[in-house]
Amino acid sequence: VVCDGRGARVAEAPRGFYLGATAVEIDRTAQRVRLADGSQIAYDALLLTTGARSRRFTIPGGDDPRVFYRRDVEDSLRLRERLTAGMKLAVIGAGFIGLEVAATAVTQGAEVTVLELAPQVLGRVLPAAVAEVVAARHRRNGAQIITGVAVEAIEPAGDGLRLRLGGGETIAADIVAIGVGAQPNTELAAAAGLTVDNGIVVDEFGRSSDPAIFAAGDVTRHFNPLLGRALRLEAWQNAQNQGIAIAKVMAGAAEPFAEVPWFWTDQYDMNLQMAGAVAAWDEPVWRGTASDPGFTVFQLAAGVPVAAITVNNARDMRFARLLIARAKPVDPAALADRAVKLQDLTR
Repeated sequence: VVCDGRGARVAEAPRGFYLGATAVEIDRTAQRVRLADGSQIAYDALLLTTGARSRRFTIPGGDDPRVFYRRDVEDSLRLRERLTAGMKLAVIGAGFIGLEVAATAVTQGAEVTVLELAPQVLGRVLPAAVAEVVAARHRRNGAQIITGVAVEAIEPAGDGLRLRLGGGETIAADIVAIGVGAQPNTELAAAAGLTVDNGIVVDEFGRSSDPAIFAAGDVTRHFNPLLGRALRLEAWQNAQNQGIAIAKVMAGAAEPFAEVPWFWTDQYDMNLQMAGAVAAWDEPVWRGTASDPGFTVFQLAAGVPVAAITVNNARDMRFARLLIARAKPVDPAALADRAVKLQDLTR
């Protein structure tokens, strides 16, 4: 196991661990990994779990020390040290990371403004009606949400910062948090000649274009047999479970990694969960309404549930995931009827 040491919490590494080491080259012909100190490690099978890093915001002022990216524990701790009641925080990006930062800062008494280029929050993953529920929850708690706006520069302004927007407006802030996605760490794989396409391309068994090299976690663009397509996920559950599944394959098992993608987030008193991964919510079935304290929304494709969202309705998620994995048509009327138990529809 080679680890460059970032975030390591091990006082004494077990035998076979290389803490503080960096792999710099994969020699596929000789089946060896070369480390930065010149030493080499031979392999019969190689697993790459190089993860992803925060996508940098390439605008003037994006590298100011008062600008924070949140990807790991260290990033979160540095940001927490700066958050105080009454301070002004600007958040660029209204995805899961950005909105979680905003909710945390608001509860600590900060004045928060969230800026999003897309016309709605969580635009890549939620239908507009659910996105508005999330945005409204933030506004009720005191956060300002501005969508459809581009940030062109971050400039010093006295003791603080000024964010210059595309329309000429400016936003004052003491610090800025940026969450605009993640970039997979594919450099080592690409240099070795492996197929890379927004991640290391692997099959359902985690095999790359080289059958001796496997990959798992955020760095992979993997084929999901349940969805029938390849995708890249940035979620702890996928990284954990895919790593376990691929390790078993490398040890001789023949079971593919096949799970319904699942995400969750807690913001204020709202728990939002999502299963599946769809490009559009064009066939939604509501189990409840957006004004209810809790509700569930399913996305159908030819009558088959392919994704689901629960808001303060977590008890539905277990059966929603079963319905998606089952991949059989469901009567939309029964799905929308809260008098019908979801558990009964999974049979």
